Amino acid sequence: MPHLLRLDTPHALHSVVATRRVEERAAAQLPPNTLMQRAGLAVARLAMALAPHARTIWIACGPGNNGGDGLEAALHLQRWGRTPHVTWLGDADRAPADARAALARALDAGVQLRDQPPAADRLGEQDVCIDALLGIGAARPPEGRMAHWLAHMAHSPALRLNVDVPSGLDADTGCLLSPDATPLIAASAGHTSASGLFGTESRTHTLSLLTLKPGLFTAQGRDACGTLWFDDLMVPLGEEPATAWLSGAPATAHYAHASHKGSRGDVAIVGGETLRPAAKGAVSAVDASHPGATAMAGAALLAASAALHGGAGRVYVGLLGQPQIDCDVAQPELMFRDPQALPRASLTVVCGCGGGASVAALLPAILAQAPRLVLDADALNAIAHRPDLAADVRRRADGNLATVLTPHPLEAARLLGTTTAEVQRDRLAAAQALSARMAAVVVLKGSGTVIAAPGKAPHINPTGNGLLATAGTGDVLAGLTGARLAAGQPAFQAACDAVYQHGAAADAWPRGHGLTAGALAKSLG
Repeated sequence: MPHLLRLDTPHALHSVVATRRVEERAAAQLPPNTLMQRAGLAVARLAMALAPHARTIWIACGPGNNGGDGLEAALHLQRWGRTPHVTWLGDADRAPADARAALARALDAGVQLRDQPPAADRLGEQDVCIDALLGIGAARPPEGRMAHWLAHMAHSPALRLNVDVPSGLDADTGCLLSPDATPLIAASAGHTSASGLFGTESRTHTLSLLTLKPGLFTAQGRDACGTLWFDDLMVPLGEEPATAWLSGAPATAHYAHASHKGSRGDVAIVGGETLRPAAKGAVSAVDASHPGATAMAGAALLAASAALHGGAGRVYVGLLGQPQIDCDVAQPELMFRDPQALPRASLTVVCGCGGGASVAALLPAILAQAPRLVLDADALNAIAHRPDLAADVRRRADGNLATVLTPHPLEAARLLGTTTAEVQRDRLAAAQALSARMAAVVVLKGSGTVIAAPGKAPHINPTGNGLLATAGTGDVLAGLTGARLAAGQPAFQAACDAVYQHGAAADAWPRGHGLTAGALAKSLG
């Protein structure tokens, strides 16, 4: 039976190739057409559950097995007293065997095939459109009548149900095969709810069949899918290894009654460059409009706030350049130190947030000494431009020193010597390649943040939403990751848990209230 996908437990994700293997093994052990019949029944049941009062149920069927699933769904709806409006792009002489069998069964049940979709005035909010056009078989952008039908769905007020994968979405990468996303992504995509259900406010739904696919959770996948449902069609995965994992909720932190601030870990934030232009006369504040002036202490303070509220026992702040801050009156718990004087060998260091050009001079010592290290922002940019620093990062693995890199796609592209577009074209592959190159844990930020580590299946984070697209939220994530490292978590687990918690805080954000990075950091406790 289809069920809503919950986010608070891990889920195995399988690529198209792996899914085909599972399908072939199951088909070899079951009577002919069993999987397609089960899939069609699941689609029909979910359609009726989502739109019980629908007057019009349009099923757009493609020429392959995804279309066969749609034809099987039509058969059940017809038997249940509905009259589905079925359009089919297939050819009875060239369709796959299972799809031909589904066609024959549907016709025998009285299903009528139509040449055109329902007229726009026949599709209302109570009605449903079922996309059974491509599924995981998408190899090129939809075109011709298929593209027209997808556009018709997208502009309809009717609820939309995608069978297995939204047509035109790459099931492995989450990228749209067409540069024009309008036919695929309805305006009602919605957000993940605080209850842990995927996209529960959406009028777009996707029923993933047999396996969960990585592309449903990253890049454009989440927008295209809306609310995600799953039915394994009663097929065990057997020994098929996961291509990736969807991260689950972290365990709640518990502190022993006899804990003290030193037992919860110390975090040092190194960044926040402040530079003043050479000019006559003293100034009390940086004029950011003046050439050569920078004032990026805010980035370091946001990371420090996140570390503090994320559970660190003590948080030190080492500002770079020419800072004039020695106390944050809003957060007096933060302890300001000369970054050169920090006892790096005993601290978890978060380096780079607002670090500017000044961070490069400190990086060799930090890379050599910090037992636990989060590299973000300008630290990543410095490493991208200096091969010697990249080599220092790799050497940390030889000394069993924990390292987490937290790039956004542009920073990842610089580190890989490629373009942002190439990184986004296959986010899992990019994160894995960067992790292997740096011998470190990599957090590739974005929709469906990917966490990769050498020798591990990557994880995709299911939490977070567009509210995080505002300045400073990446600094918050870096600080929170530092707090989890300082608490003693292994680097990969610390990264997965921090990313999940960071996104979940945004999912729980009060409706109608703007999210700011400062408020986000303070909500983490």
